Amino acid sequence: MSRHRVEVLIRPRPGLLDPEGKAIHHALASLGFQGVEEVRGGKSVSLEVEAKDPAEARERAEEMCRKLLANPVMEDYEIQMAGDDVPEGA
Repeated sequence: MSRHRVEVLIRPRPGLLDPEGKAIHHALASLGFQGVEEVRGGKSVSLEVEAKDPAEARERAEEMCRKLLANPVMEDYEIQMAGDDVPEGA
């Protein structure tokens, strides 16, 4: 078994109200940043997962998303795998 770095990006589903995104959009406009059409908020969760290979680590991360990390009614998620295993002691 080795440790694998997994990054989970969680965003509100398109078409759903996103108060955080609206607040960021308004603040950007107030600071003079023009041309920003849409802002969607979200969150990122970084994991180090013990697994025999990257496929198993991804599978475990999928299960974590379905059971806890993302609300399937309101949020979509994307799992990104780091290219390398995490060295011991890192």
